[in-house]
Amino acid sequence: MVNEAMAVQRADVTTIKKKRGGAFVVNDANAALNAVKKMSAAGMQSEAVIALHVNSVKAHFSSLKALTRTIRPEDDPFVEHYQTPVILEVLYDEDERFRKSVEAFIEAVGESQSLIGLESVRRYGGFYGPTCVIDFALIPGSTSNVINQILKKTEIPDEHKKTILAAKSWGMNTSYGIGEVFATAIENGASLTDATRWETEMIQSMYDEPMRTQAQLMGAMGQMSFDVRKYMVEYRKKMESTIRAAIDDGVHYANIVTIPAYCVGDVGHHISQSTFNMCKDDVVMAVIEAVTDVMESTLSNAISRFEDVHEVASLASGASAAATEYILELDGFNAIMLVDLFTTRFHNYVQLYPTRSAAAELHNCDFLDMIFRGWKILDRARRVRNGRFVSLRPETGGHFVDLTPIHHNEVLMNPQRYAYPASAITVRASALFRLADFPCLLTSEPVAATLMTNIIALHKDIPAAPSRICKDCASASCIDFRHEYCQYREAV
Repeated sequence: MVNEAMAVQRADVTTIKKKRGGAFVVNDANAALNAVKKMSAAGMQSEAVIALHVNSVKAHFSSLKALTRTIRPEDDPFVEHYQTPVILEVLYDEDERFRKSVEAFIEAVGESQSLIGLESVRRYGGFYGPTCVIDFALIPGSTSNVINQILKKTEIPDEHKKTILAAKSWGMNTSYGIGEVFATAIENGASLTDATRWETEMIQSMYDEPMRTQAQLMGAMGQMSFDVRKYMVEYRKKMESTIRAAIDDGVHYANIVTIPAYCVGDVGHHISQSTFNMCKDDVVMAVIEAVTDVMESTLSNAISRFEDVHEVASLASGASAAATEYILELDGFNAIMLVDLFTTRFHNYVQLYPTRSAAAELHNCDFLDMIFRGWKILDRARRVRNGRFVSLRPETGGHFVDLTPIHHNEVLMNPQRYAYPASAITVRASALFRLADFPCLLTSEPVAATLMTNIIALHKDIPAAPSRICKDCASASCIDFRHEYCQYREAV
């Protein structure tokens, strides 16, 4: 698990460092593709689950390569959103009972206009504070939170409920996020009644005809890098046999709709023109490298002491969180300060841009949640040290986080080379502000996706998505009073 996860992360980081500042072409993702191809089932792992991951990346890469040479930055976030719609429609064709359950859910959505209107108003007005509308958990303001509230009242089999919910959590069933149609409509002069009806119809279409809906969404956004309809047709041809094999192997539908989507982002999104542009900055690049080094060193040191596969994923994300927070603290900042600052900025942003994209603040939320977790890890270590002049030894889940790679990073340890030398006290923090909009390689999505596929391969019949946990959201823990609106204890 560790080797496979870090191989993908290293492929991304190495490619980005080599190509940063240059022009992106789809072939640049070859290294990431080759790393994924080496994934294999071990022990009691399901080969069908591993195949969902590996074959999806292969199908994604070859389909993109046949349609375009490059992808413009405005289009690259959505390359992860064309897989779940396809897989849902394959499942509709393969299982009539599941399709009937989806139709019952669609009907239930139509009967939930008051709930949809309420949640759309709250999202539009910033009621929940900074929130990730496509969060992998059931946090307030997220699309999956609203879907869960509707599913609880829908009379269909529980296994189908779990699949429908998973399809809009880790699975990315279209690019739509709750409330966007509503906000645009009322700002354009529509009545609240009409805006709520249109919002409801949008959610229904997302499940009724997901491929058509995704294509229409991309058309409305001006996507022009490649023909998304042709992509989805080709992707379906390449993946149908893999999906059927997973069904035959007893893989839960909730896992079938999620795995193929969250693993493809390295091709055209994490390795992309926007990433190459962002990482032209030496300090931004150094932050990504240092956090990667901390993850790898920490995981490698812990291999002999792991007692459960879930510990691997927890330690990987904990190590990256501690590392990112530590870099922030080198400049005298910490997570608590940024949660306050970003939450204040969020409310100003709502007023400035009432029709902002539903996704506008999602990565800010990922970033804040990450560094807040890192702050808690480092805070515990500092309390243990209690002023003694010994090295800081942060620990999470019984494993130590190795922060020494940060001190071995020449760029991060010499900020005076990247600003007015005598006053270079905000260099590292300013790089982290850039990464707050794009923290995918810090959190890290490639590592998390690879580890979660390995975990699911051992528990193929148990839905892994969405995360049925309290995320301890940074803004809710420090500023906003929104915990009571979370659905994690009520998940279907």
